[in-house]
Amino acid sequence: MTGHLTASVVAQVARLLNGGGRPDGILAAVAEALRSTSDADRVEIWRQDPEAAGFYLVSAPAAEPELVGTIGLVPAGGQRVALRPAGGEAIGLLRIVGGQSDALETIGHLLAAFLGAVEQGESRDARIAEDAREVEEARRFTALVIDSLPVGLYVVDRDYRIQIWNRKRETGTQGMARDQVVGRTIFEVLTRQPEAALRAEFDAIFETGELRQSDMQVESPAGIRTYRMTRLPMRLAGDTITHVMTIGEDVSEWREVQARILQSEKLAALGQLAAGVMHEINNPLATIAACVAASEGRLEEVSGEGTAALREYLGIIDKEVERCTSIVDGLLDFSRPKARAKKTADLNAIVNEALGLLRHHKRFKLIALERRLEPALPSVVANPEQIIQVLMALTINAIDAMEAGGRLTIRTALSRRRADEVVVEVEDTGPGIAGSVQSKIFEPFFTTKAPGRGTGLGLSICYGIVEEHRGRIEVDSQLGGGATFRVYLPTGAAE
Repeated sequence: MTGHLTASVVAQVARLLNGGGRPDGILAAVAEALRSTSDADRVEIWRQDPEAAGFYLVSAPAAEPELVGTIGLVPAGGQRVALRPAGGEAIGLLRIVGGQSDALETIGHLLAAFLGAVEQGESRDARIAEDAREVEEARRFTALVIDSLPVGLYVVDRDYRIQIWNRKRETGTQGMARDQVVGRTIFEVLTRQPEAALRAEFDAIFETGELRQSDMQVESPAGIRTYRMTRLPMRLAGDTITHVMTIGEDVSEWREVQARILQSEKLAALGQLAAGVMHEINNPLATIAACVAASEGRLEEVSGEGTAALREYLGIIDKEVERCTSIVDGLLDFSRPKARAKKTADLNAIVNEALGLLRHHKRFKLIALERRLEPALPSVVANPEQIIQVLMALTINAIDAMEAGGRLTIRTALSRRRADEVVVEVEDTGPGIAGSVQSKIFEPFFTTKAPGRGTGLGLSICYGIVEEHRGRIEVDSQLGGGATFRVYLPTGAAE
């Protein structure tokens, strides 16, 4: 420069540095201001590029050179000053070519302070951006974990609005996408349960902070499924409960296994009980029956008006003794394991034989029978007499359920669940069985029949026989929709 940089130029530079805008644009404007107010050929401002580990030219009249590694590699010549904020490492360079300036140091201090502030701001922004990226990655990872859970999960806030709805909830029995439910109230989405009852459940958790569990049965295309609902309180900050998380786990298979184990334990206990008391009961029953027979033989020796009544009383006693004997015989089926021989058998032939034995039943003529027997069924390994006993018991129960007549369907088929088993179904059009008692019908002495019409042992005996054949027996029924009993038996050939 031919003249000195005046105080007005320093003030102009200060105004530019404080005027706002992009840092490189401000620096370019400063360089142009210095060049235009002096006789310098060139004014260059070099700035550090931390990412590229070098320095680049912010502005110059000529074309911009490539990045240089250090300040020492900036072209030689001219008056220059390193820009060092607070005396630290150089983060830039001011270079004047073709002139001199006594105020170069002053301008350098201003530019160093400016670049230092810019670097701090950029570093802070970078840290904020990095923190934001980490938070977003953590959020996405958490969302992925929640979506990968094999249980349904959703979260509601204190306004009962859904905030989280995971993948299992989208693909479960409810089958609603999250963008259709997030932000809506839980009462708009879950309509199976009355709003008042559902609201009371959430309010209780918000107030007490206690975990709550309950079981719920839901109808699905595969049948009735049982879900365990667990509601947990959530606190985002402090002690106030802000959200409630609900987890729904399908426990249908576990419940079925548990029911089978419980049933087996009951049967085993009953067998032990029967083994201990059968002789004690049978002996007095035999004595009573003998006395009845003896008394009936001597009725001819008695005359008078009381003879008819006495004969009636003896008949009642004899009938009740027979009923007690039948109950005891049923109990003995549990206490005495039947290692009856099994052989390769044709299930369709067993079904036809059982129906043939029932054709003379007086109520059998009141119903319409439909046989749907799969013609090419594989053989089963079974004791035909025992399977006939099972089918007769199920058929008689079905007939009893259709007091005013109806349709009885006997069906055999390959199992849809396993390739190594077949199934025989006994389906009626009766009143059906309530869901609340379906889990009890295979229990000993449980019956839905009127007093005097059943002992409650028939289905228990059927259960034991089928289990002894390594099969299983199931019921599918709804009130007003009839009932279907399915007996699954393994296929194969006798050894």
